[in-house]
Amino acid sequence: MSSVEARDRAWLREAVELSRSAPPSDRAFSVGCAIVDAEGRCVATGYSRENDDLVHAEEVAIEKAEAAGVDLRACTLYSSLEPCGARLSPRRSCVTRILEVGIPRVVFAFAEPALFVEAHGERLLRAAGVEVRAFPELADEVVAINAHLLGPVATRRNGSEHV
Repeated sequence: MSSVEARDRAWLREAVELSRSAPPSDRAFSVGCAIVDAEGRCVATGYSRENDDLVHAEEVAIEKAEAAGVDLRACTLYSSLEPCGARLSPRRSCVTRILEVGIPRVVFAFAEPALFVEAHGERLLRAAGVEVRAFPELADEVVAINAHLLGPVATRRNGSEHV
């Protein structure tokens, strides 16, 4: 295993652990996110509903990093769930926020099932030139954390087109 892959797995596991802090919801996934700079230091973390019932983990982490003055154009965003490309709420999607701040690389564990929206986050990120890496072998924990929402739907998309 390369050092990049080992670092990706470690930070992705951290994102999964962060998702356990999300207050349960019957309308949204519990997601964790860590943003890591080029030197491998965590610059911000977040989890779903951390400071508002409508906020996503990626939003929280991006807002914290921006407030700290971090240049996100050299960072990697680790999310337990594929960043959303569409939302039911009027808030901007996580993909839109990622592109706005210029994060060049995203790593996630579980592809978002079409439970609430057809989000296509991975496809949208790749189309915009963002490097995307998925580790579907780490998805079982994400599914377990969100079992109250997923049940048997969890395996439909998982690993469909991921590295």
